[in-house]
Amino acid sequence: MLKTSEWVSLGHPDKMADFISSYLLDRYLEKDPLTRYAVEVQIKGPWVTLGGEITSKAQFSEENFVTFVRAAVEQIGYTSAYQKRWGKENTICSDDIVVTPHITTQSPDIAQGVNAFGWGDQGVFFGMAVNSPETDFMPRDWWLARKIGKHLFDNRIAGLDIKTQVTMEDDRIDEVVVAIPMTDRHYDYDIANAVKYCCGGKSDYRFTLNGTGRYVKHGPIADCGTTGRKLAVDFFGGNCRIGGGSPWTKDGTKADLTLNLLARARALSYIEHHPDCPEVHCAISCRIGSPEFLVVFFDGHMNQLLRYRESVTPEELIKEFRLREPRFAKMCRDGLFSCL
Repeated sequence: MLKTSEWVSLGHPDKMADFISSYLLDRYLEKDPLTRYAVEVQIKGPWVTLGGEITSKAQFSEENFVTFVRAAVEQIGYTSAYQKRWGKENTICSDDIVVTPHITTQSPDIAQGVNAFGWGDQGVFFGMAVNSPETDFMPRDWWLARKIGKHLFDNRIAGLDIKTQVTMEDDRIDEVVVAIPMTDRHYDYDIANAVKYCCGGKSDYRFTLNGTGRYVKHGPIADCGTTGRKLAVDFFGGNCRIGGGSPWTKDGTKADLTLNLLARARALSYIEHHPDCPEVHCAISCRIGSPEFLVVFFDGHMNQLLRYRESVTPEELIKEFRLREPRFAKMCRDGLFSCL
């Protein structure tokens, strides 16, 4: 069976938007661990728009927002030195960022569900695990796409705005696709050798590098980034259903974050207690104002294995996953499930 997954680097405009929101949430949690937060981000060129709701004892000015967003963009790598190498017409610099915030407090209608020790929304959330410790119990195509992309990004082999895609046929790598900004100073064989290294020295796969040719204009200069547009990358690639919304724009009281983490944790636990199971999927459904939810497990062919109801409050899971701590930017950089 053919399975395909993609991955995008932190320098991709959509992931930049996710990272900016996560970085901003960390600044609030440092001051007030009980912050309620839901902020979407859009970035186009140097212009960043923040829109959403924050209820917190921490109070920040527009000048603070500018400082925080610029720091997040600089951490990604879009510095003045980077822009100088690529040209101002081709990429951005953190020093040039302009921020427009549109922030209000959380709606009391939304807050009352969590205040009553239940969930603040209804929804369905999915997790999965495969019986493969060497891939961190993640699907191999997703794990390898991430491995290649992180290697190219972390080692600065070319530009920061990277997309990778891997297709597996059973346990064999069928195809690898890489899109990455390159100039005349960057060479195709450097990218090909980096991919080969990540594939364990193998090269018996179809390989495509920049299918329309080399390009230099990249990041939010070339594309508009918006939070929540890379959910398949954040979760399990092409291997699992996706439930809820973006986890990166939310604090731990939000089901979009916490119940997606729980679905993954429950899938991992199922594999641990059923070592003969090659792959398991977990579906969790909740309703607003109640701590009770339904948990259903399926095998890789979506045959039901087990079902039950349990009652867990948001606060209990926040403590379990340490979601009062300012660790969201790190989770966005390392992967959503790195906190488990």
